[in-house]
Amino acid sequence: MPYRPPLVPYETFVADPPDLPVPAPGEDGATVVGRAEVVTTDPHGVTFKAAMSDGATMVVRVEAAGDGVIRVRLAEDPQARSRSARALPLVHPGSHPAVVTVDDVYVHVDAGAVVAQIRLDPWHLRFVGPDGRLLLAQDPGTRDISGRRRSLPFGRSTVDGVGVAWHESFVAPGDERFVGFGEKFTPLDKRGQRALMWNFDAFGGESDRSHKTVPFYLSDRGYGVLVDSGLPVQFDVCQSTHSSVQILVPDDLIDYYVLAGPTPTEVLDRFDRLTSRPYLPPKWAFGAWVSSGFFPDSQERVLERARQIRERGIPCDVLHLDCYWQVAGCWSDLRWDATAFPDPASMLRTLADQGFRVCLWMNPYLMTDSPLYAAAAEAGHFLRRPDGTTYVADVWHGSHPPSAIVDFTNPAAVEWFTGLLRPLLEQGVAVFKTDFAEGVPADAVAHNGMTGVELHNVYALLFNDVVAGVTQEVAGHRTVWARSSYLGGQRHSAQWSGDVNATWPGLASTLRGGLSHGLSGVPFWSHDTGGFNGTPAPDLYVRWTQFGALSPLVRLHGTTSRLPWDFPAETERDAVAALRLRYRLMPYLWSAAVSSARTGAPMMRALLVDTPDDPTAWTTDLQYRLGTDLLVAPVADPSGRRDVYLPAGDDWVDVATGERHPGGRHLRVTTPLDRLPLYVRHGALVPVVAPGDTVGDGPFRDVTLVSWGGVDAQTVVHDVDGDTVVRAVRDGDALRVETDGPLRVAHVSVAGADAPARLLLNGEPMTPAPFERWFPDRA
Repeated sequence: MPYRPPLVPYETFVADPPDLPVPAPGEDGATVVGRAEVVTTDPHGVTFKAAMSDGATMVVRVEAAGDGVIRVRLAEDPQARSRSARALPLVHPGSHPAVVTVDDVYVHVDAGAVVAQIRLDPWHLRFVGPDGRLLLAQDPGTRDISGRRRSLPFGRSTVDGVGVAWHESFVAPGDERFVGFGEKFTPLDKRGQRALMWNFDAFGGESDRSHKTVPFYLSDRGYGVLVDSGLPVQFDVCQSTHSSVQILVPDDLIDYYVLAGPTPTEVLDRFDRLTSRPYLPPKWAFGAWVSSGFFPDSQERVLERARQIRERGIPCDVLHLDCYWQVAGCWSDLRWDATAFPDPASMLRTLADQGFRVCLWMNPYLMTDSPLYAAAAEAGHFLRRPDGTTYVADVWHGSHPPSAIVDFTNPAAVEWFTGLLRPLLEQGVAVFKTDFAEGVPADAVAHNGMTGVELHNVYALLFNDVVAGVTQEVAGHRTVWARSSYLGGQRHSAQWSGDVNATWPGLASTLRGGLSHGLSGVPFWSHDTGGFNGTPAPDLYVRWTQFGALSPLVRLHGTTSRLPWDFPAETERDAVAALRLRYRLMPYLWSAAVSSARTGAPMMRALLVDTPDDPTAWTTDLQYRLGTDLLVAPVADPSGRRDVYLPAGDDWVDVATGERHPGGRHLRVTTPLDRLPLYVRHGALVPVVAPGDTVGDGPFRDVTLVSWGGVDAQTVVHDVDGDTVVRAVRDGDALRVETDGPLRVAHVSVAGADAPARLLLNGEPMTPAPFERWFPDRA
């Protein structure tokens, strides 16, 4: 539904979604599956002929699509597929054997970790675990006392005889919780919300609009639901009626998957198998990205920034140049502004010698004032209006000239666009920031015949695929820094949260968005550190930098400067200390990143990921685990006060004080500005290094292994040269540490009250290294 803020003049945008038609008073419009009969069975599932409530017949298919995955389809045509599939497939189901049993009343399709149980007459479908435990069940539909529908069961609705949406409803127990749906800035538990799968130019991060939607959710009952459609799917999560989750799909069919857990990590692993594994960015991408900001720039200013960053000892691997590396008014034609950047090749060589990579901003739109516009329009490289003319749209909301939109369904347009990118990469540019891509209007027409509604969401995937592909061709990696995405977009790393306001509430809502996105299968996420719109107060800048430094990836960027030295000296000191802590933790962070790429589990982990049986974990949305062993609680209030929940099942050590706390409890803390609430799981083995100016590409050297507690423990540390298993065994007053793998451990230190008297590393006695505090002592 369109975005309609209360008591504010209703503003439309060229790329708003269309409203679904509304039935006239008294018109039911819904036709639902009443009963079914088996048509065929095969080694994978069952096909049914469904008798609808209006007398029509349709086809239902229930089959195994993987171990622990059941696929359900309802359509008129058994060969139907989502209209978005004309651009690209979103889901890649496997062919998995199922155990199918049929009798006169019930059909069972057993996919291992989940079993579909179908009653034929009247039709009813439920999903259970192998132990018979109910996961979810169809809601047959509810009516109020007057007979009006209050939920839409398995079937299709029409208005004036025309099909407008397919639907499914599931019973929602009163205490069930739901998370996911992409980068949603609303509370983590989406119960009571309506999630619309439509990518918005969100103009902030403080509403239910977002740049990245994913038609997928996780339940605390131990399952997930994935809908295969690029159209504007709606999930009514117990909003219209608190007793059911309703799914509306305005497509040619409804095609959904139930993914078994029982844990969130198992659900996400199955989700990846259906969609794609996350792409692991290069090691340097996990260093700090420092931006020019959204204001005019020049070659001289870039080189001066680089000089100051190195002279001031600010860790940094990537310099980002935003819009103004191009000629103003000609975005995004991917040409250097020759006046401001007279010799970009020389600049790029100088920056490379200083250890910097360079990222350039771009988007898939072209302003009509660009000298490239006329020829590109004549060649048909842009989306068109229904009358065949080039679609020129106000994609900048009036703040900049209108633009045409590159048509990535046209192979010639793709060739033209990559031809603009390739020389920049060959010149030495390392990576592109792929901004926008949410602006495809509903009434646009693409080269392949798709409408704007059909193309709108998947356009972001096409855009990022093209940029990632040419980057791989020239630079050898597929990293992009993307704002918009959709189902399967975890193959595009990294993604950032967009144009959030530089306010304390903006910091909090940004964090919520990142946690939701991580629970939607996207582990490598970031945000504009300091907030994008406006200038952060010095204390907010520090707190946001602490949050950014302990996020999966970090970039300092905004409409005004986010350079540390443009703030007071003590602010620069505290912000840079946070970045140095990140670089100290880089072996731990990189290891966590490798694990996330392999498993699909988020790197920035909502507490429910690791403690799904802890009810509090499903509603705690302003803190997270970074990897499995660090608990991060960013401060989102100028007072420095906040409540911290320590997850059940472990003890937690306060990094600043060394105090050990049992899990399963809340703490109320007040934290000085030079640090943030940070805890380590008691018993963790955390690899660290001395922070340098850059991350580097090779294996970590001179690693210090920190044992938090000096107790028995085991971990696996991942690096570019392989995996290392690390075991620690406490034997009286001795701690024996063994490593099996290439990790270069130079020192071992113990943090905690019960330090051992003796330490052995791979059988050799060694002197324990003194624990180096992670936060500088400002006393």
